[in-house]
Amino acid sequence: MASESRFSSQFKNQGKDQEALRKSRADEVVTIRKDKREDLLSKRRNLAEVEGDFGAGPSATTPTGHAPTQMDVQMLNEMFMGVVNATDPETAEQASTTLQEAVQQVRRMLSTERNPPVDQLIGSGVLPILVRCLEKSFSVGIQFEAAWALTNIASGTSEQTAAVVEAGAIPLFLELLSSESVNVCEQAVWALGNIIGDGPHYRDFCIQQGLVQPLLSFIRQETPIGFLRNVTWVLVNLCRSKPPPARELIQVLLPALAILVHHTDTHILVDTIWAISYLTDGGNEQIQMVIDSKIVPVVIPLLSHNEVKVQTAALRAVGNIVTGTDDQTQLVLDHGVLHHMGKLLNHAKEKINKEAAWFLSNITAGNVQQVQMVFDAGLVPTLIKLLSDGDFQTQKEAAWALSNVTISGSPAQVHSMVQMGVVQPMCKLLDIKDPQIINVILDGLQNILKMASDDQAALTHLTNIIEECGGLDKIEQLQNHDNEEIYKIAYEIIDHHFSVEDDEDPQPGTAGALDGAPSSQWSF
Repeated sequence: MASESRFSSQFKNQGKDQEALRKSRADEVVTIRKDKREDLLSKRRNLAEVEGDFGAGPSATTPTGHAPTQMDVQMLNEMFMGVVNATDPETAEQASTTLQEAVQQVRRMLSTERNPPVDQLIGSGVLPILVRCLEKSFSVGIQFEAAWALTNIASGTSEQTAAVVEAGAIPLFLELLSSESVNVCEQAVWALGNIIGDGPHYRDFCIQQGLVQPLLSFIRQETPIGFLRNVTWVLVNLCRSKPPPARELIQVLLPALAILVHHTDTHILVDTIWAISYLTDGGNEQIQMVIDSKIVPVVIPLLSHNEVKVQTAALRAVGNIVTGTDDQTQLVLDHGVLHHMGKLLNHAKEKINKEAAWFLSNITAGNVQQVQMVFDAGLVPTLIKLLSDGDFQTQKEAAWALSNVTISGSPAQVHSMVQMGVVQPMCKLLDIKDPQIINVILDGLQNILKMASDDQAALTHLTNIIEECGGLDKIEQLQNHDNEEIYKIAYEIIDHHFSVEDDEDPQPGTAGALDGAPSSQWSF
């Protein structure tokens, strides 16, 4: 979260730098972006039996019924060496079958839904054997079972993933991407996705080792849908981590994403849009690259998709874009994004309400023309209603959106917002426990009062509204707040607009309204 001092410097109505406002909002929602979402994991375990499973073993554990002991590992190693040292085809086939069944038992232990014995397996010393089973000299069945087992180990903690990497699995998985077996290719993709999902270090290493082109080669019509889902998910992991991937990689990935964003499969579509959203979360340069790829006009209509997961991902993607420059924001606006926002603000899912309000807070941090587009779309009354009645997280985002109007908007726009009833719900939230939002609201109220200060009748009307709804009492109490910035703004509001001396101010209309606008626009 941004510090309060930085917040103060950006939102005290001194130098209306729209890009700075947007960057601040992008930082403020870092917790939104880092929310743990159960529908999109960086690592995935393979639990199900699949078509093409190479044989079926009798048990999900070793003959002793638990994780392998040192003796079990020794037996597994002997089976492994039996395949390596076989001198005739018959012996080799028998040894291969025996080893495959043993590796399959290990894999099945790791495929249990609850508490798989991953650490016990790593501690037993079985990992190097599993990794060597990926080598081309072993049968497709052994490669598949070993790859599956290692996939599930790599789906665990960072330490467990590191154990797989340190055992030398990455180069062998990359080799398996050229296997003639679709199942083996898919399992290798899955395993690499789990390794990449652990963070940028492994991501960059896999990229350097040549992952990307073989991965993209699977994006073709004949690829089975389940396999293509895994490929798309790995693309998400390539785009996910910070720092973002190199510019050269983004240029390679965007054409693939531009193909996948048209896919009819919901899983693929959702993951594709999340990949785009991660790229647009990397700064203005990455945002421009996404814009140049012509993906944005395809994503915007997905805001009205019938699947909530698609809407959520699309909203995040376009929301990230409008944290960019005015020109980047304008492109999104020009493609009709605001036509979708009314439904999103009124969506049954509160998280979508919140993110739609966050999106609009970055539009109202733009220029006057962009603020006017929000008014013209009829969205301000809905934002005011959410400020009054929404859940707390949505109220916070609505507070940002409406307060930004008092910074970026014209006096006429602010006056219109006041007429719509924004003051009362702003005052209502002044007793919450969130200092940052109190600061946002006080800043908005102070800006409104300043804009009306040259029209005494309008100012009196505003101060009466604030007093009658209990806002004045709350502002007076905030003069005792521990937060210095809150104390200062509250003091300034009381001192400048509610002190006894205000009665001695000049008569209305002597100076004109803010920015040269006629004072009559503040008439009520």
